[in-house]
Amino acid sequence: MPDDLNWAIGGEAGDGIDSTGKIFAQALSRAGRHVYTSKDFASRIRGGYTAYKIRTSVDRVESVVDRLDVLIALTERTIEENMDELHEGSVIIYDGERTSMKDVEIPEGMIGLDVPLKTLAEEAGGGIMRNVVALGAACEVSNFPIENLDASLEKRFSDKGTAIVKNNKESARLGQEYVQENFDHEFDYDLDTTDQDLVLLNGDEAIGMGALAAGCKFYAGYPITPATDVMEYLTGRIDQFGGKVVQAEDELAAINMALGAARAGARSMTATSGPGIDLMTETFGLVATSETPLVICDVMRAGPSTGMPTKQEQGDLDMLLYGGHGEIDRFVVGPTTVAECFWKTVEAFNLAEKYQIPVFLVSDLSLAVTEQTFSPETFDMDEVENDRGKVVDESEIDSWLDEQGRFQAHFSTADGVSPRALPGTTDGAHMTTGLEHDELGRRTEETEVRVEQVDKRERKVQTAREEEDWEPREFGNPDADTLVLSWGSNEGPLREALDYLDDEDIDVRFISVPYLFPRPDLSDAIEAAETTVVVECNSTGQFADLIEHDVLERVERINKYNGVRFKADELAADIKNVIEPQTAEVEQ
Repeated sequence: MPDDLNWAIGGEAGDGIDSTGKIFAQALSRAGRHVYTSKDFASRIRGGYTAYKIRTSVDRVESVVDRLDVLIALTERTIEENMDELHEGSVIIYDGERTSMKDVEIPEGMIGLDVPLKTLAEEAGGGIMRNVVALGAACEVSNFPIENLDASLEKRFSDKGTAIVKNNKESARLGQEYVQENFDHEFDYDLDTTDQDLVLLNGDEAIGMGALAAGCKFYAGYPITPATDVMEYLTGRIDQFGGKVVQAEDELAAINMALGAARAGARSMTATSGPGIDLMTETFGLVATSETPLVICDVMRAGPSTGMPTKQEQGDLDMLLYGGHGEIDRFVVGPTTVAECFWKTVEAFNLAEKYQIPVFLVSDLSLAVTEQTFSPETFDMDEVENDRGKVVDESEIDSWLDEQGRFQAHFSTADGVSPRALPGTTDGAHMTTGLEHDELGRRTEETEVRVEQVDKRERKVQTAREEEDWEPREFGNPDADTLVLSWGSNEGPLREALDYLDDEDIDVRFISVPYLFPRPDLSDAIEAAETTVVVECNSTGQFADLIEHDVLERVERINKYNGVRFKADELAADIKNVIEPQTAEVEQ
């Protein structure tokens, strides 16, 4: 019996795949089981293959793997798409009355359960509940107490009335009973429950929660996959803290609204994906030149152009580092886990206000849509510290004026950061412009002032390099000859890949880098290693290029750009192949 169970439901967009998967994920987490989910969905409202996968264990899980134990197949294509992950003993639940199986043969050793999902759902009150019937069947197959599913159904349907909740519970039990009464298989799965207190959320929700914890009071955005859930999470919730969400007419309007709110003194942010970042680029320079704190979140997806809006990629790094005309000082912070999406969002707001600079918070689709379990202590609000930087009030305004204004650039700003007076501060009126300006904000083309102001803005980054903690996260054997570097959502599967490699007595040192600019100094780690491998989801190796630029040394590269996230067992095999090119796959 495996330590974990891998479950999936698949069908067409519009079949309720996402909501069904989330119901089961919530049931598992409420039963004290750890959960890690992944989604495969088409960029259309109806039609096209879509799936929701769950890996669950009593222990923490950080990645998906190439194994599928229980599959609810609402279409033939679902079986075809997942055949490579199915194995001897896998259980396939399907509705033979509605899913033609003429083109699919379930291999010997796998267990096919033909369950009349729609017919049973109609008995309980409506065919629309066929997916819940399938969940009841899955509970029986995996020996998961169906009472835990009840609580999740109540949460999902409570706003629709007690009758709907009752009908869904009945649907689940009909599915469970049908498997009990009609199949005499011995199933190899047993989902134990625990008393662990767990919360379930995805990366977009964690970013939204981090924004609230950081005191964000204004969010402007335009819906775009896969960043929309940040706005959806904040809508309604931010109002409880005196904030506001605005859905703008486009991304250009969104960033300028956010800039205006930040200029007025509110902690402000916007979130988008690659195409939206393209449209926002012109404003980056205005944010930096006006020395306005702003958090700009990019949830990356597969490009270029419209690309594959619902697929994974880490292709925006160069744009975030260098986007915009002229030389724009900035920070680029990249969470590496769902939990870090919360904490790095808080940090992004602090960096923005301490140094009065644009901060790019870079996530990706894999982090955005992955729902994962955590203990509530992971997000301890008592540990959140908000630093608003150099803000002057009425009691300090006279000395502020004596020191020659908002954009003072002399010895008093050796760190490059000038104190700011928020609009409405008595006697704090001043001018701000996107033109080059003097210390009072007046436009100028004087060469000395130009050099002085550019140098001042650049000093912010240098100051931050010296004052902030830009250290990466490290795992594995610190003395290993093989060093693996990566960023973003690859941390989870790489951490599990270390376990696979350790089982084969292969030592690896893994450094996960959440700070992309400024970056930590990795030269000593690279010098100590015999082989350095950089892992990322793009074709050109954008992060690997940065590493080679920093250390003037070539590195090995593992790149994936087919729109699918890395998996732990896949990465273990890839790393082993770099170390020992003639060796076959790592045993799974």
